[in-house]
Amino acid sequence: MKNFLWHAVRRLLFAMEPEKAHNLVICALNYGILGVRQQVTNKVLRLSVASIDFPNPLGMAAGFDKDAKISDAILKLGFGFVEIGTITPLPQKGNVQPRMFRLPQDQAIINRMGFNNAGYDVACKRLAAHRGDGRIIGINIGTNKDSSNRIADYVRGIEYCYHVSNYFALNVSSPNTLGLRSLQERDNLRLLLDEIFLVRDRKMDETGRFCPIFLKIAPDFTEKELDDIATEVLSSKLDGLIVANTTVLRTTGLAKKHKHAHESGGLSGVPLFQLSTTVLAKMRKRLGRKYPLIGVGGITNTETALEKIRAGADLLQLYSGLIYHGPNIAKDILEGFISTCYRDGVNNIAEYRDQHLEKWANKSMEL
Repeated sequence: MKNFLWHAVRRLLFAMEPEKAHNLVICALNYGILGVRQQVTNKVLRLSVASIDFPNPLGMAAGFDKDAKISDAILKLGFGFVEIGTITPLPQKGNVQPRMFRLPQDQAIINRMGFNNAGYDVACKRLAAHRGDGRIIGINIGTNKDSSNRIADYVRGIEYCYHVSNYFALNVSSPNTLGLRSLQERDNLRLLLDEIFLVRDRKMDETGRFCPIFLKIAPDFTEKELDDIATEVLSSKLDGLIVANTTVLRTTGLAKKHKHAHESGGLSGVPLFQLSTTVLAKMRKRLGRKYPLIGVGGITNTETALEKIRAGADLLQLYSGLIYHGPNIAKDILEGFISTCYRDGVNNIAEYRDQHLEKWANKSMEL
């Protein structure tokens, strides 16, 4: 979509309540109205992470395509992979509306959606229709709000959806389900991962197929809490980490500029870039050079995407950037990667990884 056309469409969408606008975009993508095929292919973009061969490192983060309705359409925008969800065992409506708020001056979003989705069954049936077609689809799994056994909900997700997923992301870090983030505490995390890998090992034996499992963490930690997570991650069979989910932190400046800044929920977008990138680098230092990391938070262009890689990311994801910059964002970022690699005489985008690791790892964790 040409930039001038996107600006006109954006004005229309931004005149609507955010969740209604989101649903309209989902419908438009589903019917091919918004966006055209614009995959960007080049050898400098291809890489292998966690035993998966990715055509490029840029993925759509969970939250955009909750129920696997439009994964094909998203990939046509240029993304190398899509993470659907968060899905839960049973359908649920999520939190009371309104539950999504734009902060346009800072290109930010606050949401308290609460895992609204149609459940494991609906999403997995949709994905089964495309099984084996070469698409890379991750499934972000969570727990029902009223669950009596949250660990069992995650185990059920691996069990039920194993045959249709290229990888799983365990969402234990959303701030919008009461008590969920307690699963990141060291003892709880150990219990969760022990159960997860019992079922993953069994499914591997049954299917002869390996499916990586990533853990998605929050950015709101102390250094000691990062130490605890790193210890548990390294002692488990986890295949990678997604850094990071939305933050519950707010800055004074943000509050002064936006009437919605005090709304409860997770903040994403540009204000999250520094905090999420700092936590990413700190986890890279703790987990070592070979550990797969996906960097998320505040990516809006080639420069911010490349800086995530320089801070330690193997792969990248975005969501809020699409809302503010439109359906060309993946194509623009990837073409920028190619130009940068050619300019620098670099054979693959992965060669930039960790170039600025020390700079980011030494920052304080703040917005």
